[in-house]
Amino acid sequence: MPDVTLCECFARDGLQHEPDFVPTQEKADLIDAFARAGFARVEATSYSNPAVVPQFSDASALLRMLPRAESVFYKATCANLRAVERALADLDAGIGANEISLLVSASDAHSQRNLKQTRAAQWQRVEAMADAARGRFRLIGTISVAFGCPFEGAIDAASVLTDVERFASLGVHHVTLGDTIGVATQASTQRLFSAMLSGFPEVEAIAHFHDTRGTGIVNYLAALEAGVRHYDVALGGVGGHPAKVKYGGGVTGNVCTEDFVNVLETMGVATGIDLDAMMRASEACERALGRQLASRVARTGLNPMLTGGRERTAAGSAA
Repeated sequence: MPDVTLCECFARDGLQHEPDFVPTQEKADLIDAFARAGFARVEATSYSNPAVVPQFSDASALLRMLPRAESVFYKATCANLRAVERALADLDAGIGANEISLLVSASDAHSQRNLKQTRAAQWQRVEAMADAARGRFRLIGTISVAFGCPFEGAIDAASVLTDVERFASLGVHHVTLGDTIGVATQASTQRLFSAMLSGFPEVEAIAHFHDTRGTGIVNYLAALEAGVRHYDVALGGVGGHPAKVKYGGGVTGNVCTEDFVNVLETMGVATGIDLDAMMRASEACERALGRQLASRVARTGLNPMLTGGRERTAAGSAA
């Protein structure tokens, strides 16, 4: 069994930043490649307003054509009750996701900018969403800007823990803490996750950090030391905020899948990922976006000590 569970977010959080629409079939092929590479969780799509995030205007069409690998959770993001209703309709039609995420922000200013709601109003929506979805999906609670807000600055850790408790009271037992603008430190990461894990042992903690300042992997290792076993990553380090909803100086970039997996495997932490399949998926992601992405491992190859002396490279680059 893997020591950690990685969620591949390229197709949702990664693509939400892309201004050019990626064809539906190509998305489906990529998601299938991620699942077959061993990712136990894959972000597939979002039931977003197409006027705000056009990339996901094909959410239902994508889910309809998407092959399903056994034991894989395919996640769809839901920001409001209408999104949950769409997810339920697709589920009833036999094409739905089996996991959905429910979003809140740790600050009121970010909530109003990102979700067009106050925190209080968004929590009311989340309660209605959780009630509508209960028993039909695995629910993932997501707390954005949990480590710092681009508008309000520092976030009170006690408030974040109250949000975790509120999710748990709604039957949401997987809760993501998001370092949305990349301001977490090793110390703050360990403190907040340690407090969450000790205070709410029934809740699975998920780390979703952006690598804005090059500290994403370092902070993920701090989370690992604190006991976190679930991480969100994106091939090529793509993603961030939607292309049409910019804040925090245009902050983008998830923790890079290839680089984090390379670090974990060299540490002896089993990821359950087929490394060759991951590198092929890395190449496919670069082809889909038509440019070189941020992964260093995609340029240099995996650590040769990990591969028995065989240096594997992506995109035809020399190791």
